[in-house]
Amino acid sequence: MPKYIWLLVIATAINVTGASFLWPLNTIYMHNELGKSLAFAGFILMFNQGASIVGNLIGGYLFDKFSAYKTILAGTGLAVVSSVLLAFTHDSIIFYSIFLVLIGFGSGITWPVMFAMAGSIWPEGGRRAFNAIYVAQNFGVALGATLGGYIASISFDYIFLSNASVFVGYFIIVLFTFRNLDKEKDRQMHTSILQQRAKIQSKTAFIALFVLCSGFLIAWIGYSQWQSTIASHTQDIGIPLEQYSSLWAINGFLIVIGQPLIKWIAGRITSQKVHIFMGNSIFIVSYLIAMFSETFAMFAVAMVILTVGEMLVWPAVPTLANELAPRGREGFYQGIVNSIAAAGRMLGPVLGGFIVDVYNIELLFIILLGLLIIPFITTSLYDKKVLLEDRQEKLEG
Repeated sequence: MPKYIWLLVIATAINVTGASFLWPLNTIYMHNELGKSLAFAGFILMFNQGASIVGNLIGGYLFDKFSAYKTILAGTGLAVVSSVLLAFTHDSIIFYSIFLVLIGFGSGITWPVMFAMAGSIWPEGGRRAFNAIYVAQNFGVALGATLGGYIASISFDYIFLSNASVFVGYFIIVLFTFRNLDKEKDRQMHTSILQQRAKIQSKTAFIALFVLCSGFLIAWIGYSQWQSTIASHTQDIGIPLEQYSSLWAINGFLIVIGQPLIKWIAGRITSQKVHIFMGNSIFIVSYLIAMFSETFAMFAVAMVILTVGEMLVWPAVPTLANELAPRGREGFYQGIVNSIAAAGRMLGPVLGGFIVDVYNIELLFIILLGLLIIPFITTSLYDKKVLLEDRQEKLEG
């Protein structure tokens, strides 16, 4: 890989490692340490994700119009200042909430630029450039979650200091090694929903995309419970913090080392629809196990199963969206897929927190299992009208 791809990979791993000290523990800290309800914690995480989405849009716009280097520096600088201030003010729920949202906004600005630069620097690398960033992200998740759990088990104060320290290190790397990024910039590598406001070319394909993504939304609402309500539940039944965090280490490392398995499956089962059916079935098995889990070992089994499902479903939906997209509208369709995933991460903690606060986590699991029937239906039906129109066009032709 080119030198700058390696720099992007290393910077991504460091950035995500720092973020992963904190994000798996946000709900636990707000609920167990600050005494706030799960629904309240869910609202704060919703605002964090919402700020990240806004940051994504602004970061993409700044990349297109101005400087890649200055955009990454601005987003990283905001995240660094917020994480340092958070390290000294996290005992206040007001400051905690404000700085968590600002970290989401600052980090959100950087991500579209990082991915766009990966494609700009190594266009002949194709998906390998983006896959390198994806693997670096999951390595950072695994490393940060592993270290974060052990640090937090000693003191939450140290987890915030560690988060801030790693962000400062990331900022220094960006400041001194990314100076020449703008020379590699290709403005065509980024496209945002804001720039794709032209008239919808195929209403049938557009409706099919939303039917497909409605099931994707359900899957993300369920998945986000592992970072919110299930996280708090593990603490309530006496599972130590470091063991809960190691669940995300399992997730991250398994995604990295499990790529050959997914490649093997994809080589034998080429239908992305079948991948979604398989992955969604695996999600259901994972939630069934988690529903009755009372030990770390059982939650670890559930997480391993969940991760296999994730590796099948998450890439399949963007692939199908790309197949639906009319020529020249691929970026717009991928933007919608990303927005739906973000919406699931926003809504999941709020809905889950409300159900657990008012009723109990058992009811939440039952509702999730019922909702996971929906992706089977949406995946089966989303392209029926598209296929029918294709047949009619062939007959007319």
